[in-house]
Amino acid sequence: MPDDDEQRPAGPPEYQVYRSRRGLFSRLKSADLSRLRDRVKLPSGKPKGNGDPGRKRSRRQRPGLKRGLKWVGFAALGWIVLSFLAFAVSAQLQSFKLSGEVGKTLHGNPFLLPSAQTILVLGTDARPPDTKEPGAPHSQKCFEQQSHGDAPHDGCEAGEYRADTLMLIRAGGGSFNKLSIPRDSYAEIPGNSPTKINAAFSYGGAALQIKTVEKFLGIQIDHVAIVDFTGFEKLIDAVGGVEVNVPNKLCGDISGGAGHGQGGVSLRLHKGENTLDGEKALAYSRVRDPSECPGPGKSAFTLGYSDFNRAKAQQEVINGIKGRLTDPLRLPYNFIKGPIIGWEAPKAFVSDMGFFTMPQLILSAAIGGSAPTDVLCSRAKEIQEGCSLEGPEGSVEVPESVRRKAVKRLMG
Repeated sequence: MPDDDEQRPAGPPEYQVYRSRRGLFSRLKSADLSRLRDRVKLPSGKPKGNGDPGRKRSRRQRPGLKRGLKWVGFAALGWIVLSFLAFAVSAQLQSFKLSGEVGKTLHGNPFLLPSAQTILVLGTDARPPDTKEPGAPHSQKCFEQQSHGDAPHDGCEAGEYRADTLMLIRAGGGSFNKLSIPRDSYAEIPGNSPTKINAAFSYGGAALQIKTVEKFLGIQIDHVAIVDFTGFEKLIDAVGGVEVNVPNKLCGDISGGAGHGQGGVSLRLHKGENTLDGEKALAYSRVRDPSECPGPGKSAFTLGYSDFNRAKAQQEVINGIKGRLTDPLRLPYNFIKGPIIGWEAPKAFVSDMGFFTMPQLILSAAIGGSAPTDVLCSRAKEIQEGCSLEGPEGSVEVPESVRRKAVKRLMG
């Protein structure tokens, strides 16, 4: 029989040591010892510790509850990211529609949230060609020209479509102020004779309108937003309508009113808070000549209604949209419809503010609060300082001193 020393191999045995790698998410998980505890039993066969079966079940359910809450949190985060991406993509697509000439006249930068910048909001009196409203463009080409801010060309007549809304928004740096310019304000238009300020758009599109407003107020325009009426209605419907405070009951028929086959809208608003859908909110922003309201009490018709009232109505609608988006009580609704609101919101405007700047405008609106409505020459003190409603060609004359004070209020 061989010796034991002869059977033993010379040197240490050959073997390899393997170490398992920890999983990517293993550090985030805590050890689950509940099943191990359940297996440890006393000699009597009962579980060690409290033998209450109800408590045993609750211990088993806790990890499942945590996992469920974790996945709910992931789903909510994904929904928010999807809403933001819808908003960013939609805003970028809208920015591609803006005329290249308009961008050359602007002075802003993409960083709107940290430093206040001035935005010119433009609405025109042109309507989509497929509507039956009076004033609809003769062709889709002419409609797209004015909706993109282009100067009239290629058979589209100059002087046909004017700016219907001129509103300045000062947003960023903790402020959100608004100033409306009456569309009949008498102004110098570069390269043209002085006339009503809204004529600048019909001569040279949004680029000339920007230069005219800059010269009129002595400021620089950083960004522009041209209202898209169809997108504007869809946005308001997406946020569940807007609430506006009507100072006096208001009745009016836009484009012949409802039921006349012209695509018109009829308004019957009572004094105080009114909730309007997209169609009626747009009509409230556009009404010029209200009609007499039935029933007792004074109405806008008997008290008089001018472009000053109309400009205030437009600011009320903007405040209404802002209120719907920033109201904490609307958070569940806005969260559920987040992707829809995110997609429709930028489509209300054709703007140079794309996926990076447009979200900052929404945040600035939430942070800046709600400043009161402000319209040039609408204050009694401004009338005393020389504002005249009987200027050349039926225009509104705004003294330079009034303009300077209004700009100071706008700048905060």
